[in-house]
Amino acid sequence: MLEIENLSKHYGDVKAVQNLDLTIEPGEILCMLGANGAGKTTTLMVALGFTEPTAGTVRIRGVDVTQDPLEAKRHVAYVSENVMLYGNFTARQNLDFFTKLGGKKDASDADYAQVLGRVGLQEDAFNRRVKGFSKGIRQKLGIAIAIMKDAKVILLDEPTSGLDSKSGVEFLQLLADLRTEGKAIWMTTHDIFRAKGIADRVGIMVSGRLVQVLTRRGLEQQDLEALYVQYVSQPTEQAA
Repeated sequence: MLEIENLSKHYGDVKAVQNLDLTIEPGEILCMLGANGAGKTTTLMVALGFTEPTAGTVRIRGVDVTQDPLEAKRHVAYVSENVMLYGNFTARQNLDFFTKLGGKKDASDADYAQVLGRVGLQEDAFNRRVKGFSKGIRQKLGIAIAIMKDAKVILLDEPTSGLDSKSGVEFLQLLADLRTEGKAIWMTTHDIFRAKGIADRVGIMVSGRLVQVLTRRGLEQQDLEALYVQYVSQPTEQAA
C-alpha cells in the first residue's frame, strides 16, 4: 500500500505539490492526469526518496520514505517514461544486473527466461543488446525488472508515452495482470483514453493540488476528457 498524507513540496516560491492526501490499496491501479508542471512527477520523486518533502509523509507498506528510505525502496519499483538500461548489455544481462542490484541474488536463468517471456519478449531478443530495442520493448523490460524485484508498490511515470497502439495495449495488460497479483500501482499519464481503460481510480492534479478523484463507477458516468479540460482550463486560484 502507498499512503500519502498532507504532502507538500516547495522549491522556493514554487509550490509543486500542495497538501496532497492519497492512498493506493493493494490490487488497485490509480492513474494520475495533469498537465506538465502539475506536480505528478514531483510526487513520485518524493515517494521514491529522491527528494525530501517540505511537509507531510509518504509511507510504502507502512515504512516512512523519509525516515527509512532504504527499507522503503525494498518495496517499490519504478518505471519511467524512458527506462534507463545499459545499451551494451543484453536484455538478460540488464535483468540480471538490476535484479541483483535490488537484492535478489538467487535468480536462475530459468527465472529470467520465464519473466522475459511473460512480458512479451521473444526468445531471440533475450540475448540481443538493448541499444537496438524499440521503446515498447524497453518498457516491457522495465516491467520485467519490477516483476523480478517482486515489489508490492509500482510507480510509473508516463510509461505509455510514445508507444504504438499494439505496444500500449500489451503494456496495459501487463499492469492488469500485476493488479490481480495484489500490486498497488500508480501511473502518471497524459493519455486519457488509456487511463479510463485501465484505472480503478483516476485523479486529476492541477497546480500541485489533487482536485478530483473518480472511481470506476464515476468514470462510467462522466466524460473524463471534458472534465479534465474543464479543470486544466481554470485559473490557478480557482483550481486550487
